[in-house]
Amino acid sequence: MSEIGTFIRGKRFVRTDIVSDGVPCIHYGDMYTYYGLYATQSKGRLRSELASKMRYAQKNDVVIVAAGENKEDIGVGLAWLGDEPAAVHDACFIFRSDLYPQYVSHYLRSNYYHKQIVKYVSEGKICSISAKGLGNAIIPIPAHEEQVRIATLLNNFDALVGDLTKGIPAEMVAVQEQYEYYRNKLLSFPRIQISV
Repeated sequence: MSEIGTFIRGKRFVRTDIVSDGVPCIHYGDMYTYYGLYATQSKGRLRSELASKMRYAQKNDVVIVAAGENKEDIGVGLAWLGDEPAAVHDACFIFRSDLYPQYVSHYLRSNYYHKQIVKYVSEGKICSISAKGLGNAIIPIPAHEEQVRIATLLNNFDALVGDLTKGIPAEMVAVQEQYEYYRNKLLSFPRIQISV
């Protein structure tokens, strides 16, 4: 990957620097809990007075998380598709290349990629990887149109799986209500009048 793109490390900021207004920012912790494969809006905004000290993901860059609690989390990426540049936390790298960004973000979630980078992950209380370690990963480079086609197919499949997953709790509630209805019907015997 280092032969086809550039890795730029983000700059340090803390959660208390995130406010309701300011410049868009991507905190490494949100890479695990909030973001998916791509985003057009940031979850948080960074205090404006820090803006000049930051490094930014530009539209079509890929933000790659470089620190986490375990080896499996390291290296996951997010295609930044926002019109505004987003300040990136220093536990992440900005990957800038001519590849289709959503193709790259899908690839960064593949087993093939993770098997390549796991040997470069430093373990400790927090696991991490360097730009050199990420740069050693080999990424297939089909024609641009094929990258778009692959990413579109995977986006559609991801949306379908997401819709199914969201539908499961609603289906479970409906089945529970149906069960309770029939249980009540079956267990509600007509009152028998006993004459004495």
